[in-house]
Amino acid sequence: MKFVILGKDGPEGAQKRPLYREAHLKRLEAWAQEGKVILAGPLTDKIGSLIVVEAESLEEVQAFAKDDPYALHGVFQEVTIHPFLQVFPKANLSL
Repeated sequence: MKFVILGKDGPEGAQKRPLYREAHLKRLEAWAQEGKVILAGPLTDKIGSLIVVEAESLEEVQAFAKDDPYALHGVFQEVTIHPFLQVFPKANLSL
């Protein structure tokens, strides 16, 4: 299943983001190595970040998001997770 993680920055998000960026990216890289990260990056209107992942369950994604350095250290003041159905472009499906 695919999920969208939206991390909304807190009032000090811009100041804290550089302090925890390396740890945040290292965590994303670990999941990317497992083929779970589809895309990730900051929103250019500077309100937070978008991460699209593929995982077995909502609980797995919740645990991942909860332990992200940006969530732990107050870069994100709010994190929401939504199940996502990719319609376009068509996802690669094995027959």
